[in-house]
Amino acid sequence: MRYVALYLIFFLLSSKLFALDCKNDKFENINLTICKAYILTDDVRLYLRTKAGEPFGNFNALRQELSENGKELSFAMNAGMYHPDLSPVGHFKEEYNEKKKVVSRPGPGNFGMLPNGIFCIGSNWLNVYETFDYLDKTPKCNYATQSGPMLVWNNRLHPRFLKESKSKFIRNGVGTSADKKYAYFVKAEDTLNFYTFARIFKEKLKAPNALYFDGKISRLYSQELNRNDFGWPMGPILAVVRSKD
Repeated sequence: MRYVALYLIFFLLSSKLFALDCKNDKFENINLTICKAYILTDDVRLYLRTKAGEPFGNFNALRQELSENGKELSFAMNAGMYHPDLSPVGHFKEEYNEKKKVVSRPGPGNFGMLPNGIFCIGSNWLNVYETFDYLDKTPKCNYATQSGPMLVWNNRLHPRFLKESKSKFIRNGVGTSADKKYAYFVKAEDTLNFYTFARIFKEKLKAPNALYFDGKISRLYSQELNRNDFGWPMGPILAVVRSKD
């Protein structure tokens, strides 16, 4: 049985099959875009700077550099909060290299509203960790990005979210499946509060852990949906890439 499973994994990795699925959806009266990635077939990465050392800032710059290296951009989304110089506010790791250390202290704004968390991309798994859990377990992440607050933590909503909150914005985030094989990237196309956004991951997607990426500037690129959002320059970018051939 073990050999059958290994053969299946090899077949999926060596084939032209991709599990990435982007679609327009709804939760109650909220319009959504949801993209689902599978770690065994989809090449999920994080990007920050070009080869020249400049922040990508937008999807087109990333798409251009990927094209020059024989790859194409299938999906992308802003992936964490950043400073005016587009450097990440929290922990950031790219191809095993730590670009920014973990920030574990509470602070102002959404990022510092503990618990916050870290989205981690491993060799054959995807997971959202609460920050102190990440520090305790020290998982081997190929890529990692820190943001906050946690939307869902061990199947529970963040304790500070209020059902009747009037703070409503366009928002985006990520949740991971219980088996750590799938990631759900969600962008709300209508304004909503944290409580409702978190419920999308917990109730609709059944994600035991989910992390807020950002609001207001939330943007998404989807080759499948023929979509390329534009706006102010962004910091960390999450992407699913494919080989051109």
